[in-house]
Amino acid sequence: MKTIKRSVLKIIEEQVKKWQLMKIKEKKEAIVFPVITISREPGSGGRIVATELGKKLGLDVFHQEIINEMAESAQVSTRVLETLDEKGLSVLEEWITSLVDKKHLWPDQYLRHLMKVIGTIGKHGNAVIVGRGANFVLPPERRIRVRIVAPLDVRVEKVSNNFGVSDRDAKRRIIRTESERRAFIRKYFNADITDPINYDLVLNTGTLSIEAAANAIKNALES
Repeated sequence: MKTIKRSVLKIIEEQVKKWQLMKIKEKKEAIVFPVITISREPGSGGRIVATELGKKLGLDVFHQEIINEMAESAQVSTRVLETLDEKGLSVLEEWITSLVDKKHLWPDQYLRHLMKVIGTIGKHGNAVIVGRGANFVLPPERRIRVRIVAPLDVRVEKVSNNFGVSDRDAKRRIIRTESERRAFIRKYFNADITDPINYDLVLNTGTLSIEAAANAIKNALES
């Protein structure tokens, strides 16, 4: 577990240095894509779609554990915020305040850090964020919201094969994870994670390959 955490912290530090370097260079001519947020049903392959999309477009990919570490550690979230200039920080604070008021949220320390981290990624752009309710944080002009789904039997088969467990245990894992994610979004964002109105694009990997799903998002982004 400690090895995994060290690896995550190393990834975060490398990302922070990349952002700081970009800020120094001030590449005004560079194209900045909005952030692609990916919400996914357990076993639907959303994580793999995100990775594939990152490769296709050269985007930074932030998986759930990376975002979570950024939000849980005050020291890390501070490092992330330092990559914004004073104006960027001011705009971010104003957006978070308006979001809290509009959605009637009751943000604890974790949620405030989470929103600041996701907001910072949104300011830098050119990224894919997997999970943690990013689609409920970023303003419309800074994100494309994607939901990856698949029939339960397809997801059970994938989880069973990936983790080497029985179909019964795979189904239990899926149900537990679904419940946890639904509760997380309900608690922090007063929203339903399964409601399609919360997404711009819903893709079914029961009928679409990972490649086709990634291409569909790519086409939506470029249009």
